[in-house]
Amino acid sequence: MSANTSFLEVRGLTRRFGGLTAVNNVDLDLAEGEFLSIIGPNGAGKTTLFNLMTGHDDPDGGTVTFMGRDITRLSPERLAALGIARTFQHGRVFANLSVMDNVLVGAHVRFKAVRPAWPFPLNLLGPVAEVALALIRPPSVVAEEQRMREEALKILSRFGDRLLPRLDNPTYSLSYANRRRVEIGRALALGPKLLLLDEPTAGMNQTETAEMQALIGDLKKSGLTILLIEHKLDMVMQLSDRVVVMDNGTVIANGKPAEVRNDPAVIEAYLGHRRADRPEASVPEAAQ
Repeated sequence: MSANTSFLEVRGLTRRFGGLTAVNNVDLDLAEGEFLSIIGPNGAGKTTLFNLMTGHDDPDGGTVTFMGRDITRLSPERLAALGIARTFQHGRVFANLSVMDNVLVGAHVRFKAVRPAWPFPLNLLGPVAEVALALIRPPSVVAEEQRMREEALKILSRFGDRLLPRLDNPTYSLSYANRRRVEIGRALALGPKLLLLDEPTAGMNQTETAEMQALIGDLKKSGLTILLIEHKLDMVMQLSDRVVVMDNGTVIANGKPAEVRNDPAVIEAYLGHRRADRPEASVPEAAQ
C-alpha cells in the first residue's frame, strides 16, 4: 500500500431496492488508525453501506478498496481473511454455543494447523484434511487451539466480570447486553485490521452504554482502525476523529465532530428545519 493510498476507499457506492436508492453514489476514505463514525436519521442508508462494504450485499455501482486491493463483491469469509471484522445492528451470536466457543468462531481464519496451505490441485483436498486433522488432533492442532483459547480469555477480560464468569454458559442464557459483548469479542478474535461496529450500544441502559464506550475507547487507543454507526451522539462526538453524516442515502457532511454538529444541513436532517429558523439549534446529544 503506497503512502498515497487510503486504508479504506469507497467510490461511487450505490445500492437500489426497486425505486428506492438506499445508498446513492457514496464516497468515503478512512486512514489507518482513524476512528470514523457514520451517523444519520433512521433510514439514512448507514447499515446498507456497511453491508456493501462487508460482502453482505452487492452494490449496483461503485467500488470498495481495502489496503490498495479492490474488495468489491468479495464474500464475507474472504474479507475476514483480509482482516475485516464487523458486528451487526441486530446482534448475532450462536445461541447454543458457549461464550468461549462463540469467541473462538471469530478466530476461524487464523487457525492454520488444521488448514494446510497446499497448492492446486492438492488444495481441493483441504476440507477433507481439515476434518481429519480436527478429529485426529495432532500436537500442532492442540497447541494452536490452546493459544487461541488463551487469546480468547484475554479478549473476554476486556469486559471485566461481565463474561469471564460465564465462559462455559450457552450464549442464549446471557442478558441482551452480554450477547452484544460476546459479538464484539468474536469480532476481536479475528485479529482485525479494520473493525466495523453497527450500533453496539443499541438497547443498552446508561451504565451498559458507558462500559461499552470505555471499551471502544480502549480499542481506539490501541491503534485499531474503527468504523462506527451509532445513534448516541454524545458517544460519537467524544470518540470520533471524524464524522460522516448520511441522509436519504447520501453523504451530507464530513468533518471533525464539532464542525459536523453545527452544520446546517445536519441540523435540518435531524431536527427537520433549517438553522436559520432557530439560530441556537444544534444536533441533539442523543438522537434516537
